[in-house]
Amino acid sequence: MIDFRRLRYFLEVATTRSFTRAADNLHMAQPPLSKRIQELEADLGAPLFDREARPLALTPAGRLLYEQGSQIMQRMDQLSVTMRDFVAARRRRLVLGMVTAGFHAHLPEVIRRFQAVAPDIDLTLHEMGTLEQIVALKDGRIDAALGRVRVEDPSLAREVLREEPLLLALPIDHPGNRGEGPVDLRLLEETRLIVFPKGQSPSFADNILSQCHDHGVRLCEVMEVQEGQMALILVAAGLGVSLIPESARLMARPEIALRPVKQVMTAPIILYHRLGDLSYELRMMLRTCAQLYAEWGESLPESVQDLIAGPAPE
Repeated sequence: MIDFRRLRYFLEVATTRSFTRAADNLHMAQPPLSKRIQELEADLGAPLFDREARPLALTPAGRLLYEQGSQIMQRMDQLSVTMRDFVAARRRRLVLGMVTAGFHAHLPEVIRRFQAVAPDIDLTLHEMGTLEQIVALKDGRIDAALGRVRVEDPSLAREVLREEPLLLALPIDHPGNRGEGPVDLRLLEETRLIVFPKGQSPSFADNILSQCHDHGVRLCEVMEVQEGQMALILVAAGLGVSLIPESARLMARPEIALRPVKQVMTAPIILYHRLGDLSYELRMMLRTCAQLYAEWGESLPESVQDLIAGPAPE
């Protein structure tokens, strides 16, 4: 294994073409430096320098390590600078995992409003599935997650922001698109239902199928696809119908009609965070949602409203 200390020693020798000058630049004696380079060569199983050449020359293995190692060291140096700048600026940061396919209509507005409400916080978004979000939260790679699937985990808190109505997406010329008013889900007993995502569990597809079962709808055929956009492409092609969240209507195409359904069908909007985390950054995200929901004629649950109040940041 190549450690960064020995790599830096090697790069200094390769650059100066002299163990003596490299040792001086590194503020160390030459014998320990030579020893570290020999250890590196032993680990790699190949000599890195032609010690008979004058001045000192690199072997083919040495040239390869110099080329790749220089790039790695430059990145490490840049990372050190970036981290120093970040700490010096004392910038707050919120890393949010999202299943973006389900929030097309409101996501740009949420981002713009958050930047206005909390200009002192850098917002970073990562697109990932629900199960990826859960793992990333527990690993500390993200601070919060926005999704649509209920997952039970004792180390995480789950805030249901809203139960959003589902719309039936069907081809514009489908017989079920006739007339006015909501469409009866029993249409699915004669029409293929396209659900997404494929292969994950629990998933948005599981939620859809469970609700259809609760309403006593006997599905004639179910097709699973990986993404919501693909589901709507197939709907536009006349290969079936799909159920999507109301806020995902921007994914629709001209060949598709979006109709409310007669039965109650909803998809939750859920904010996950680590249990006990009531950070300023998280509260500002909830406050952003509260403002927007009020403008949209809705409100967050009381349990979520209670989380918004809290002390000012230090």
